[in-house]
Amino acid sequence: MNAPTTAPPTVVIGAGPIGLAAAAHLLERGIEPLVLEAGPAAGSAVREWGHVRLFSTWSELVDPAAEKLLAPTGWTPPDGAAYPSGADWAQRYLQPLADALGHRVLYGATVTGVSRTGRDRIVDADRAAQPFTVHLRHADGRGERLTARAVVDASGTWATPSPLGGDGLPALGEQAASARISYRVPDLDDPAVRARYAGRRTAVIGSGASAFTALAQLARLAGEAPGTHAVWVLRRGIGASTFGGGTADQLPARGALGLAAKAAVDDGHADAVTGFRTAAVEASGERLVLVAEDGRRLDPVDEVIALTGLRPDLSFLSELRLGLDERLQAPVALAPLIDPNQHSCGTVYPHGAKELAHPEQDVYLAGMKSYGRAPTFLAMTGYEQVRSIAAALAGDHEAAGRVELVLADTGVCGGSGLFDDPAAGQPENAGGCC
Repeated sequence: MNAPTTAPPTVVIGAGPIGLAAAAHLLERGIEPLVLEAGPAAGSAVREWGHVRLFSTWSELVDPAAEKLLAPTGWTPPDGAAYPSGADWAQRYLQPLADALGHRVLYGATVTGVSRTGRDRIVDADRAAQPFTVHLRHADGRGERLTARAVVDASGTWATPSPLGGDGLPALGEQAASARISYRVPDLDDPAVRARYAGRRTAVIGSGASAFTALAQLARLAGEAPGTHAVWVLRRGIGASTFGGGTADQLPARGALGLAAKAAVDDGHADAVTGFRTAAVEASGERLVLVAEDGRRLDPVDEVIALTGLRPDLSFLSELRLGLDERLQAPVALAPLIDPNQHSCGTVYPHGAKELAHPEQDVYLAGMKSYGRAPTFLAMTGYEQVRSIAAALAGDHEAAGRVELVLADTGVCGGSGLFDDPAAGQPENAGGCC
C-alpha cells in the first residue's frame, strides 16, 4: 500500500486563547494544526465566566501570531488600553480568530483518549516513530479516531474545579448537596442567579481573587436585598497579605478588589471564619451546615460558593508517558518555577518547550493546564509557551530556547476584577495578567 502523501496534523486540544494561539503559531511555522473544541464555539470556557472582567488590558490578551492571522480578515483590534470582560474576549477576539482558522477548528469534539498508534504506555519498541492516535466523541455521540504528528493539550482546567474538602477530596455529603453548591463566581446580573442569593445566607469558601469577587458582589447585593449575608470560610488565618496590597498595590484594580472584600467584612456584610477545613456538608432542613475537620460547625447557610481552585483532567492522557510533578501535576521542570508556596505570577520567568517537555516526545501541556494545580497564570505566558512549542516542533531549537517575552515584576495572580468603580482603573505603566 502506498504511504499517505500528506503528513498528519498537529492536534491542539481546546479552542481557548492558548489553543487558538498555538494553532496560529503552528501555521506561521508551516505546520498544519487541527483544533478540537468540546464546546459549540471558540472560548467556550471563557464564555462561562463572561460576566467577569479581566485585570489584563487588550494589549496583553492578543497573541502576536494570532494578530497577524487576523489582519487580512479586516479584524479591528480593540483599544489596547481597555479591559475586556470574558464575553468581550470571546466575541471580539477568540471567535474571529477561530473563524480565520476555518476548517482547522472542529467544534463539539471531545477528546476521550490519546496514545501512540499501536502502543500502550508500557510498550517501548519503535515507540517514538509511531504517530499519535486521538480518540474523540462528536456532539451527536459518534466516535472517531484521528492520527496526529504531535499533540498540544491546551484544554485548561475550568471543567474540573476542586472540591470543598480540606483534604482535596469531596467533603462528606458534598455530592448530595450539589444542588446548593456552586463552583463559580455568580453572575448577579442574571435574574435567576440573583434570586438564588438575594436575602439569603451564603458561605464563600476560598482565599483568592475569585473569592474576593464573590464577597464583594454579595456585599453589593446586601445593600439592595435585605437579609443577604456571606460567611467567608478560610482554611488559613487572616494576615497582613490576606486582602492583597490595597492602595499600595502596583496594580490598583487588584488592590481595589481586595479592599472591596475587606469592606464586605468590615461593614458587616460578611463574617470571616478562619482555620476551617471542611470535612462534611450536612442537611439541616432545607439549609446546609458545614462541619470542619476539628469538629466545628457553622450556623446553617442557604447556599455555598466553593472557590477552592481548579485542577487538570489527565484521564484522557493516561496512555502517554508524562513527566508530572507529584504535587502540582505540572511538568517536572516547570513545577519549581510556579510553586505557589514560593512564587507569585510576578516571579515566574517566561518558559517554553524545554520546561514543558515530557518523556513522551512531541506531547505538550500548554496554558493553564501546564500549571496543574498552581493557581496563577498569565495569558502572555501561555502565548510565549506556544510560540516556543511551535518552534520546537518545526525543528527551530534556537528559537524554541529563546525568550521573547518580558514580564512585569508584579502580576495579577489568578482572578477577576471589579471595575464598577471608575477609581479602580490602572495607570498606563501597570502590568497585569488574566
